[in-house]
Amino acid sequence: MSEASSSDPKNFPRLSFFGATQTVTGSCFLIETPKAKILVDCGLFQGSKTEKELNYRPFPFDASSIGAVLLTHAHIDHSGLLPKLMREGFTGPIFATAATFDLCSVMLPDSGHIQETEVQQLNMRNRRRGLPTVTPIYTVEDATATLALFRPAAFKTWLRIANGIRARFWNAGHLLGSASIEVEITDDVGKVTRLLFSGDLGPGHKLLQADAEAPAGFDYVVCESTYGDTDRADASTEKRRRLLSHEVKEAARSNGALLIPSFAVERTQELLVDLVSLMNANELPRAPIFIDSPLATAASGVFAKYVSEMPSGEALTSALQAPNVHFTESVEQSKAISRFRNFHIVIAASGMCEAGRIRHHLRNWLWREEATVLLVGYQAQGTLGRLLLDGTSRVRLIGEEVEVRARIRSIDLYSGHADAGELLSWLLARLPVAGNVFLTHGEREAIAAFKNSLASAQPGLSVVVPSIDEVFLLDGGTGQCLDRPHPPRIAPENSGRLDWNNELSKLLLDISQTTAQAADERARRVIIRRLRRALANEDAPS
Repeated sequence: MSEASSSDPKNFPRLSFFGATQTVTGSCFLIETPKAKILVDCGLFQGSKTEKELNYRPFPFDASSIGAVLLTHAHIDHSGLLPKLMREGFTGPIFATAATFDLCSVMLPDSGHIQETEVQQLNMRNRRRGLPTVTPIYTVEDATATLALFRPAAFKTWLRIANGIRARFWNAGHLLGSASIEVEITDDVGKVTRLLFSGDLGPGHKLLQADAEAPAGFDYVVCESTYGDTDRADASTEKRRRLLSHEVKEAARSNGALLIPSFAVERTQELLVDLVSLMNANELPRAPIFIDSPLATAASGVFAKYVSEMPSGEALTSALQAPNVHFTESVEQSKAISRFRNFHIVIAASGMCEAGRIRHHLRNWLWREEATVLLVGYQAQGTLGRLLLDGTSRVRLIGEEVEVRARIRSIDLYSGHADAGELLSWLLARLPVAGNVFLTHGEREAIAAFKNSLASAQPGLSVVVPSIDEVFLLDGGTGQCLDRPHPPRIAPENSGRLDWNNELSKLLLDISQTTAQAADERARRVIIRRLRRALANEDAPS
């Protein structure tokens, strides 16, 4: 190939950002060369209804054209649309670590079950309302079939991924099997473009994971920014357990319950180790602990397989076998927890209160002053967990209005993500970076703070914040941003924000509360007439 043709923009790699842009879910990046197309992650969107609707739309690329997928880890916001990708024509390999495959083997079918169950319930409501029915994003069968596409990736070992592309996995310290992924692209004249995708990076005080690692010297780095505006300078196992002990003691009322919405994978296992350790040390009363999540039960089995490779592996084995720890399986067992009269602890998915059995426990307990809800993970904008964290007084849950009287508490030290200082240290250790550092997987405030930290620590470093569906030409410089091949699927300014559905839910709650508090029947009718006039004038200028 001639010098002129090698500098033709059509021959440069391209990097497209199809998720986790100024929000923390839907991770999906497309690498294109003249010879190949591969994805890094293919995750489910969570958060506001507007963002979750993206899961139902067609991919912004032809699924059958994708040659391979590199998967950083098993969390659903990184892996959750893989069955949809296969359903729409993808037949290539999915490269992931062995532990990531084992976790996906339980997490993806569970996600398929959730899709089927939620659609079944929605269609029942739609038929009653005379609305059209919908189909699930994918099924349990789709998820199970996708597992056949997985291929093992050992840490620190080069793998040939596609024509002219190879990759190497490095421990990211975030989750069992989690990885940062190094990618090398070689063109026809031997020019190499080196990229590093951080994946989600773990903090330095992780109970069950070793510290993150990766080499240095890249052309481009794509770095997560979830906690780019948060410093946990004094974080430690001792402080985390001290805070947990305090919250449990405050919650321990004779007829009360402590509800902990928790991610079923790793967060639940960490909490279990800490709770059992504190009880064994007589720092907490030995209360019953219910792990009310079939996924958490299955994931705990996967963790048990790898305990010999983990820090604190023996403590996890002991916690899983503790006599006061009860794993529920059936719906009947889950419902039976509500009949328990003495103080108890319930750990149930999902961590952001968006699905799963935790919603039923919240409906049963949120209105009771003797209940405590302890949030222990990141709560994305638009989720029920975020609304509770921000102090809402009423919520809608499974079709019902519920007043929030329970104590809402939070401990940030169980986060699986590195904080701002740890992110900065990790990124500075990857220098030099010849082209751009792309900041992803964070909300606007976190990204802005992290970008400022980078500017102070490394003046002259090119830092870019992509928005959804943006495409960058990796020309060896600072990555020229190209025109999108199509309009963005969601307005970039709406990513990671409350949407119309959140506002509508709050409005309905406000109407209900205001009407109920009106002095008499006449006052209620006045409120209703005013609302009807407002709706009649909806086309008038605001």
